[in-house]
Amino acid sequence: MSKSAFDELFVEFGAFLRDAGLGVGTDDVITFCRGTAELNPTDVMDIYWSGRTTLVRRKDQIPTYNAKFREFFLDIADDEPDQRKVKIKSSSNTAATIEIPSVEPGTPGNGEEETKMGHMASASDTWKNKAFAQCTPTELNTLRKLISTLRVSPPVRRTRRIRPKLRGSKLHLRKMVRETMRTFGDPNTLFFTQRKIKLRPIVFILDVSGSMADYSRNLLQFAYSARRANAKVEVFCFGSRLTRITNSLSKRSPDEAMEKAGNEVLDWDGGTRIGDSLKTYVNDWGRTRIGRGAIVIICSDGLDRGYPEVLAKAMDDLSRLSYRILWMNPHKGDGQNFEPNTLGMIVADPFIDEVFSGHNLKSLEEFSHRLVSLR
Repeated sequence: MSKSAFDELFVEFGAFLRDAGLGVGTDDVITFCRGTAELNPTDVMDIYWSGRTTLVRRKDQIPTYNAKFREFFLDIADDEPDQRKVKIKSSSNTAATIEIPSVEPGTPGNGEEETKMGHMASASDTWKNKAFAQCTPTELNTLRKLISTLRVSPPVRRTRRIRPKLRGSKLHLRKMVRETMRTFGDPNTLFFTQRKIKLRPIVFILDVSGSMADYSRNLLQFAYSARRANAKVEVFCFGSRLTRITNSLSKRSPDEAMEKAGNEVLDWDGGTRIGDSLKTYVNDWGRTRIGRGAIVIICSDGLDRGYPEVLAKAMDDLSRLSYRILWMNPHKGDGQNFEPNTLGMIVADPFIDEVFSGHNLKSLEEFSHRLVSLR
């Protein structure tokens, strides 16, 4: 379904608000459509806040806007013929991601909306500390939307190449020599230099076997957010074999990206062969521009049905090719003194630089902050 089809729906919504007494002009509707185009036109939260920002001029209009938004997009019959509205309503569990107060139009603002929104924010803060495995489907749906807002910024590295700089402590000797020759030994200006900065590549290798079923979907959502924020992110999934899903996660819609990735990974919720999967990565990708000097993030609980010597050899080769190896094990939890308790983790531990948990939203936020500080 094209975006232009949704633009027509949003124009209809503007006219619907105008009929309800809101002073919505043509320029307001155009701004609303442009704002939604930069977001996800099938996401009810994006539509709500885009419309509230561009179509509502006064605070006393908010109750009317809320009521009409619910009536237009959410209070629709099961056999609604307009598939655009159906897609928007079914794009997520609306009750979990947005609670629009049921305030009658014209009711003076009494702070109920702010209280409701504040309650939702407070609930989100509570869910941050709740393990994914303990969350209800409603809570997981909300947390995945919060994960999608995370911006995973990769660390940078200094290259051997140099570039000019206006001021600094290191002279650009080559340029200074050329300038000296032009002025016959008397340069008029000092030139400085600094080394170029590049983003360091990041590689996610996600365990999607049966033992990681409570966490794999959320960690994949985290990898999707990282991929959307930076093109130098590669994503692989493995159970009994390795599958590259980077191109699938390049989709604009998270749901479409997850669905396509799920179709590509044929061993989802199956067995686990960490050693064989890492060996495949090293042989096929590790020695290319994708893997050399990258920060490799392995997300797994360490339960391995393969041979320990294969895993040890693969980790040894991986450590020689990578800049850092970070391991996310949900069983680590909030504990600081984590001791490997599975065979895979025990074998891989000597080659791991840092271990993180990734078992809840708070741990993913902390990990994203730690990642950008790696040097």
